[in-house]
Amino acid sequence: MDRKLWMTFVLMGDGECQEGSIWEAAMFASHHRLNNLVGIIDRNYMGATDFTENSLTLEPLYDKWKAFGWDATVVDGHNVEGLIEILQKTRGRHTNKPKMIIAETIKGYGIDFMEYDPSWHARCPK
Repeated sequence: MDRKLWMTFVLMGDGECQEGSIWEAAMFASHHRLNNLVGIIDRNYMGATDFTENSLTLEPLYDKWKAFGWDATVVDGHNVEGLIEILQKTRGRHTNKPKMIIAETIKGYGIDFMEYDPSWHARCPK
């Protein structure tokens, strides 16, 4: 509102997207054309205790963000160079829409016994 050129970044888990406050904020940001707002969702399909789609369906997540008036992109969340490239392009976008980056990831990536296992959400390996 002060016309400052700052960028604001919000990092969230996909389980958070099951909360109403996320969608209220999404509508607010789109309505007020907050094009300096960038959200990044860690889309690993897991919440605290189970897979997100078992507790409350989020799909089609990309389409939902688009419908809420955001410039949405789906990326490989394990590709750091790709994420950097997208983030570098966010400031120069010619739009009044906020930006949502949906980073597809695998919880426990690279550790075979942890991958795709919700029980590791809050546990430490021994």
